[in-house]
Amino acid sequence: MQVRAPLLILPLLCSNALAHTFIWGVFVNGIDQGLFKGIRTPPYNGGPNAGGYANSPIKDIDSIDLRCNVMGDIQAPDTIKVQPGDNLTFDWHHDYRNDSDDIIAFSHHGPSLIYISPDPPTENSFVKLWHEGLYETLPFPQPGKWSTTADIRANHGKMNVRVPKNLKAGFYLIRAEMIAFHEGEVAYTKNPRRGAQFYPNCVQIEVVGDGTVQLPEGVSFPGAYKYEDPGVVHDIYCSTETKTRTAVCTTTYPIPGPTIWSGAWAETTAVPLSPVTDGTVATPWSTWIQNSVVTSASYSDRKTVTVVGTSRYEAKWSTTYQTPAPATKRW
Repeated sequence: MQVRAPLLILPLLCSNALAHTFIWGVFVNGIDQGLFKGIRTPPYNGGPNAGGYANSPIKDIDSIDLRCNVMGDIQAPDTIKVQPGDNLTFDWHHDYRNDSDDIIAFSHHGPSLIYISPDPPTENSFVKLWHEGLYETLPFPQPGKWSTTADIRANHGKMNVRVPKNLKAGFYLIRAEMIAFHEGEVAYTKNPRRGAQFYPNCVQIEVVGDGTVQLPEGVSFPGAYKYEDPGVVHDIYCSTETKTRTAVCTTTYPIPGPTIWSGAWAETTAVPLSPVTDGTVATPWSTWIQNSVVTSASYSDRKTVTVVGTSRYEAKWSTTYQTPAPATKRW
């Protein structure tokens, strides 16, 4: 039931002023598909006058938000058509979709992962296609190299994967994810002010062709990660700190989740990319969510927003495929 809010006019912050990282675009075989096309873009979290994030990190790994981020059950109005073997490049960003953007904070070291599931997901339907964690351990006092910062951030937000060979035609979700461990030395359940930060984002694809390969059983989100997993709770400073530490440190990192599916491509090399096709700046947020309450607003001259109403939100994942409805606007 919708609850009407009192008319309220607020100053509008820059749409991504405090944003964390999420996918802004997808390249197929190097060709840009457009700004936010096929992407279940997370809404603004916190309200324009209170601060917040376009992708507030998920720290509760038992939350449905771990699947495709906040309000991830809401479809994007478009789906990207691909064929088995196509190279997909996910373009992660923070403020702007260009090479001047910092992608993710330099302190947010951690692993990167990619899964695929039929759309809509079912129990144990997410299959891992790729992951990368602590990929180079250097002798002290040199910091080790982590996927999120030394790879994705250093390469302007580009994350690559290939559509599995001979994959059966149909609708799928690609779940791409980065995990940041700058506060991850303790579990969120033990200290809610800390805990690893998860940044999942889902992309809608339609695989075409006459492939016959079906995905095997995978894992569920939530459910794939446990707080007892050493890859979910990890002291990142053991591999990034350049000063001598007194604590006992581990020199390895076990990436969480299942092993990579044998049907995934062994190589996920980058390909040459076309120019970005339709914009590098996100539209100012006119909808935001906080504590499961969605606030709708209108905005003018990119300076003020007028609150027009609120409603309580509860994720409702369909069990059957629904054709995406055209959208009048994005978040």
